[in-house]
Amino acid sequence: MKRILSEVFQISIGVLLASIGLKMFLLPNGFVDGGATGIAILLSELFHFDISYTLLIVSIPFLILAWFYLSKRIFIKSVISILSLAIIIHFENFSAITEDKLLIAIFGGLFLGAGIGLTIKNGAVLDGSEILGIFLNDRLGISIGKVVLFFNAILFGATAVLLSLEVAMYSILTFIVTAKVIDLMIEGFEDFVGLMIVSEKTNEINNELIRVVGTGTTLYKGSGGFGKRGAQTAKDIIHTVINRIDIRRTYNLINAIDKNAFIIEFDVNNIRGGMYTKYFSREGLKKLSPTKHKKTSDLSDETK
Repeated sequence: MKRILSEVFQISIGVLLASIGLKMFLLPNGFVDGGATGIAILLSELFHFDISYTLLIVSIPFLILAWFYLSKRIFIKSVISILSLAIIIHFENFSAITEDKLLIAIFGGLFLGAGIGLTIKNGAVLDGSEILGIFLNDRLGISIGKVVLFFNAILFGATAVLLSLEVAMYSILTFIVTAKVIDLMIEGFEDFVGLMIVSEKTNEINNELIRVVGTGTTLYKGSGGFGKRGAQTAKDIIHTVINRIDIRRTYNLINAIDKNAFIIEFDVNNIRGGMYTKYFSREGLKKLSPTKHKKTSDLSDETK
């Protein structure tokens, strides 16, 4: 029950943020966002329809797809979220707070992205283009990202032809800000990277990663291979995930032990469990104070 109430509260905040982005920034200035919301705005601009009704009508085909291709729980929450957004847009009286087009594009995208991201994070959908992506991915094998990109390319092209090129350009900027904020809301503000380390001094590097960086590690057995020094013998390979804040310190640590170590760095989209540092937590912030947890010799390694 507590989890359900938390989801309802956060979705409500998300819907409110999205409505602020639309009513205070995008709608008074005719800016278009991506997805189903963008279609609704474009139609309301062209034919002077009420945006709240247009949003509901445009969302119907996508919600039908959601009924067949998403869980019933997500479908129900999405219907309630879209209805709530339409009702708030219809009755709220927020007025535009700026006429600066750049500020409108940025802050409109910020509020809209925060709202959509918060609702997605809690299992609801405010925009239907992602549902279309899931449908086409299931039927045709096309990636969801490509579907959304193609969908919005057509939408912004139509905006340039039917409204103006300037509006289309500012709308693209709005969409970019919205997409980035959605990612931040879903994935969080902390960024993690994975490292795969091949070295002749595996044990030393592994021990220092645990002691100095405070990260967890996994050792894989490498049976052999071929590199610039010829045929490689069997050795352990280190696999670890670190906060991007620690990346320079980690490379300095590895170079101090083995300058010839082979390192593969890759982005990590999501992690759960395990041992890694989250600096935006009370415990993680303490680690940013080096005098409290590290010896002087450790600090000299970090500042090389």
